[in-house]
Amino acid sequence: MVDEIKSLDALREAVGGAPAAEAAAAPKREPVKDAFGRSYATGRRKNAVARVWVKPGSGKIVINGKPIEQYFARPVLQMVVNQAFQIAEVVGRFDVMATVAGGGLSGQAGAVKHGLSHALSLQDPDLRPSLKKAGFLTRDSRAVERKKFGRAKARRSFQFSKR
Repeated sequence: MVDEIKSLDALREAVGGAPAAEAAAAPKREPVKDAFGRSYATGRRKNAVARVWVKPGSGKIVINGKPIEQYFARPVLQMVVNQAFQIAEVVGRFDVMATVAGGGLSGQAGAVKHGLSHALSLQDPDLRPSLKKAGFLTRDSRAVERKKFGRAKARRSFQFSKR
């Protein structure tokens, strides 16, 4: 009556699908570049939004018209931005031009890192697995909790007074 199918490969063959080896192979991603050879991506973190353009070059990073050392004076923030290059092992191979607005410096550095990671994965799709594994392609959704009415801050209540 009905043949028993005991494996996924047998089920695939019964339905008329492709063998397992062909189904596992994902389509090859193509680089996404504009007429100038740049890749563009948007990065977000807290209230900051960064627009990032990446092109092959000498490793120059310009943020809002200033070099990274001048815009992000704290070494920690420079390290945050450069993490994407270090994880992808492409330090000094790409030039970056970014405009960032909103939020504070820490959020802006995170937004530039997020946008830079996306732009690198568009420029060279082979970099995507290492950036994704490090979690740089995922937007960090943590933000400041809003203040509630009847409270001093988001969660802090006013001091209780019995009398």
